[in-house]
Amino acid sequence: MFSLIVRLEKGETVERLLSLSGMDLLVLSGALDYADESGESRLEPGVWGYLSANTCMERLTAVEDAELLVNCYGAFALLTPDNQVRRLITSADIRQMALAAGISMVPNTLAECMVEREPYTGEGTPLAIAGVNSGHLVAGVTDTAAPAFQHPHFIDCRSVPWVINPDLPDIGLKVLRVSQETGFISLMVRHNGVAAPHNHIGGADFLVLEGALGVRAGPPEGYGPGTWFYEPAGARHDATQRVTDEDLIYTANVYGALFFDSGVGTPVAAVVSWMDYVALAEAGGIKLVPNTFTNDSSLLAWAPIGQ
Repeated sequence: MFSLIVRLEKGETVERLLSLSGMDLLVLSGALDYADESGESRLEPGVWGYLSANTCMERLTAVEDAELLVNCYGAFALLTPDNQVRRLITSADIRQMALAAGISMVPNTLAECMVEREPYTGEGTPLAIAGVNSGHLVAGVTDTAAPAFQHPHFIDCRSVPWVINPDLPDIGLKVLRVSQETGFISLMVRHNGVAAPHNHIGGADFLVLEGALGVRAGPPEGYGPGTWFYEPAGARHDATQRVTDEDLIYTANVYGALFFDSGVGTPVAAVVSWMDYVALAEAGGIKLVPNTFTNDSSLLAWAPIGQ
């Protein structure tokens, strides 16, 4: 499993990409045309999509300079026109690319978090959304003039309603995907309160879109738009909150259940799993439907562009 920010310059194209273990993506800036055997769709900022294992993307072309957040659940292959593997890309390839560029990878276990790492000393390239509040990607108003949308496994995040867990009234969720097979959850989170103390049974990753996220041992001003986090399995949060007056909005992929308590050493007060997210979505008016891939047990929010 690996996460990438992909930048495509205007006119640049990725062709015949076969997802071997599934992937999801969120368009952060720019615009792209996506095509597969079922047709073509225009993907603009705020569009989130899920491709199940063994799905082939025929073409992804940048209509203008574009950036995407891509989460790969395993390797992907680039194919030739006659369906032969031209190149196989695995997490090892991504790691080698990072090391060659002098970039230390984010630790993926609690033990590795305690090991000293060499900081990156090169010149960085900020994201288009870095330092700019990008909550409009999920909270804006859908353009009713959008063209017909051919791919129901892509979701216009702006059309998905915020739902509130009564036990956490200051936290809103847009439930985008629930895997009944793995328990993985994909969400948008509007986090305006303080989450109760909790532990992650599985890992989780986040990308801040708006506001600033304050975490233990982090800077007092928090982390703003364009900051990506990974939390390994077993990570604990005694307090996570926004540190400005504006909405704190971020993406979240949660790879396992959470358990909540009232402090270190106290009994477990609640366990939140994929089943709770399904119930919360249904109670809050988010329509979850089986995706169109017959070999994948995922429920997706029903909010295609143009609908």
